[in-house]
Amino acid sequence: MTTWHIITGEYPPAPGGVSDYSHAVAAGLAAAGDEVHVWCPDARGTRAEQSSVQVHAIAGSWTGPDLDRLDAALDAIPGEKRLLVQWVPHAYGRRSLNVAFCRRMRRRARGGDVLDLMIHEPGLGFREGSLKQDVAAAAHRLMLAILLSDARRVWVAIPAWVERLRPWTFGRRDLSFCWLPVPSTIPVAEMNGAVSRLKAEGLSRPDGVVVGHFGTYSRELRRELQGVLPNLLAALPTMQVQLLGRDSDVFAAQLRSAPGVPVARVRASGELSAEDLSCHLQACDLLLQPYPDGASSRRTTLMAALAHGVPVVTTIGRLSETFWTESDAIAAVPAGDLPAMARAVSELVRAPERRRTLASAARGAYQARFSLTHVIDALRTDSCGVC
Repeated sequence: MTTWHIITGEYPPAPGGVSDYSHAVAAGLAAAGDEVHVWCPDARGTRAEQSSVQVHAIAGSWTGPDLDRLDAALDAIPGEKRLLVQWVPHAYGRRSLNVAFCRRMRRRARGGDVLDLMIHEPGLGFREGSLKQDVAAAAHRLMLAILLSDARRVWVAIPAWVERLRPWTFGRRDLSFCWLPVPSTIPVAEMNGAVSRLKAEGLSRPDGVVVGHFGTYSRELRRELQGVLPNLLAALPTMQVQLLGRDSDVFAAQLRSAPGVPVARVRASGELSAEDLSCHLQACDLLLQPYPDGASSRRTTLMAALAHGVPVVTTIGRLSETFWTESDAIAAVPAGDLPAMARAVSELVRAPERRRTLASAARGAYQARFSLTHVIDALRTDSCGVC
């Protein structure tokens, strides 16, 4: 039995993809028979119960005194310590510039702890914004260099991160970079007729086709959806839009205000429980999931669609893994190509048999490549999908 110490800047009830991921991995490792400790800040709200996981919500804001407290609590637990740090620089306080946190992890590794990293986001890139952002990007590279200097293994959410990380190992030849896809954080719920009822209640006509989107509605994404959905609603009288996720109701109001958009055919869920979100996903006939940097295995919204067997129109971009271009589990168009996106959705709205084929392929691809079982097996057996 391995004893895991998952160190994360986000954990339920705090919202966020890293929070949901850390919760799922902790539960999966514990269910497999390992001892699991989670070290995280406290957050307001009701913390999810995990009887088999010991949650230590003592990290505060990751200041010096917080790190001292974390060190002492870790030292009080006997046995070898395997640290699994969920790396997103902005999750560790100090406005994403917490060099002290990285130095503390390095010190623990040099003192005998095993340090593994799970890289969700390496950090900011250069020339992506202001001079201040470039300064932050430089600091993020310093932080990575500190962590990579004594890490045993680096797991990456997408292979594209490796080329950003490797220069900051300064020639270390013994450090492995391993691809570990991020699974869906929305379990597929058995709804016993609830999906059919939900869909029937929402349809404005019996032959309606529900085209959904699941996301957090960034500015760039809103711009793309607004460039596609009104025209599709005008061209396809059977189409209805279901917006899912945090701030979906805010975006729905913006979309309904566009000239000619039929208000009754645009619905939004707002923020839902995992079970209710699963029900809403299953009620969609198709999801439109554009990503400015492309579909990839770090996109939990895409993973949720695949896990639920919902046909997906998505985009291929600079961070997309090569297998997506050959996959029969998605309908893919180039990132940013709004006319191609609209054509793909339009064709699938009119082709129910094609949607069924995509749905079956999506479920198969998810189980073969991306499921939580796959992630837990890789961590416990140290099986490395080499990048």
